[in-house]
Amino acid sequence: MSAFYLTTVRALAGLMVCLLLAACDKPAQASLSEAAVAFHPSDECHVCGMIINGFPGPKGEVVERSGIRKFCSTAEMIGWWLQPENQHRNARLYVHDMGRSPWNAPDDAHLVDARDAFYVAGTSLKGAMGVVLASFSSRQAADRLVAEQGGRVLRFSEIDQALLQQQSPSTHSSH
Repeated sequence: MSAFYLTTVRALAGLMVCLLLAACDKPAQASLSEAAVAFHPSDECHVCGMIINGFPGPKGEVVERSGIRKFCSTAEMIGWWLQPENQHRNARLYVHDMGRSPWNAPDDAHLVDARDAFYVAGTSLKGAMGVVLASFSSRQAADRLVAEQGGRVLRFSEIDQALLQQQSPSTHSSH
């Protein structure tokens, strides 16, 4: 065999190995980039620019390959998401499970898929700005809050801009 032939075969084999390694790496990157991430004290709300840490109640985040958007409340995240230009097919939406977190300090270890969550609207709980939507991973936890505080249980698909624009007695005046 000629030296040219051996060099070409080696080069092609090396190229194939590189392509296979690159192909194997992409699924790992996709799953890492779409996982929920912790909130940090310096995080700002994507909608209003306020420091997220300064408010009680559940927060929201949208995770995409292009980046992460964090929100000071579930209502702000859903309101942003309801705008057609923000609905990206591969986006993951997360909210705090308040059935497993204290209201004043939501635990980032308990972020759940926002589309699967149960929401309670109409309580007197304090949150960021606008309507306060308490988010839960289970219907039972949402029903417990309604029994204690009043309000009603909603699914993600039942929340619309009209609901989000209602005045809430729990709105902070500073936000």
